[in-house]
Amino acid sequence: MLRNRLVIEDGVIVGTDLDTGYNVVLRKGCSIGDRVRIWSNTVIDAGAVIGDETRVHCNCYVSQNCIVGKRVFIGPGTQLLNDKYPPRFEADKWEPVMIEDDAVIGGGVTILPGVRIGTGAMVGAGAVVTKNVRCGATVVGNPARRLE
Repeated sequence: MLRNRLVIEDGVIVGTDLDTGYNVVLRKGCSIGDRVRIWSNTVIDAGAVIGDETRVHCNCYVSQNCIVGKRVFIGPGTQLLNDKYPPRFEADKWEPVMIEDDAVIGGGVTILPGVRIGTGAMVGAGAVVTKNVRCGATVVGNPARRLE
């Protein structure tokens, strides 16, 4: 179901069975997979990719060219960033975030530019992720550290 104030800009690719909340913005050239859920007040910026069956909760921002895999859960208020030295307008110098399949990102997480979250990894609520997270690992805190 598509709700009020959904903005889909030119060149957006949308798979089947998209469900959104209110005030969702899909920026030019982004790609949304099948059976994706994007909740209210969320922006998927230009060139970003969201994989099949992924859930992006309320008040999230996925910056330009970030890649989110399949069956990922992104909790409310999460930010995926791409520019270590803003405002840098040269897109070729950006470092988008990559979240692999089946990862779980808690609410209020900030993932810094260039970070890769591995398959099946978990990021605890409120974490600030400054380094790559291995497949299957769980990280928490600021800066995020692996739970042993």
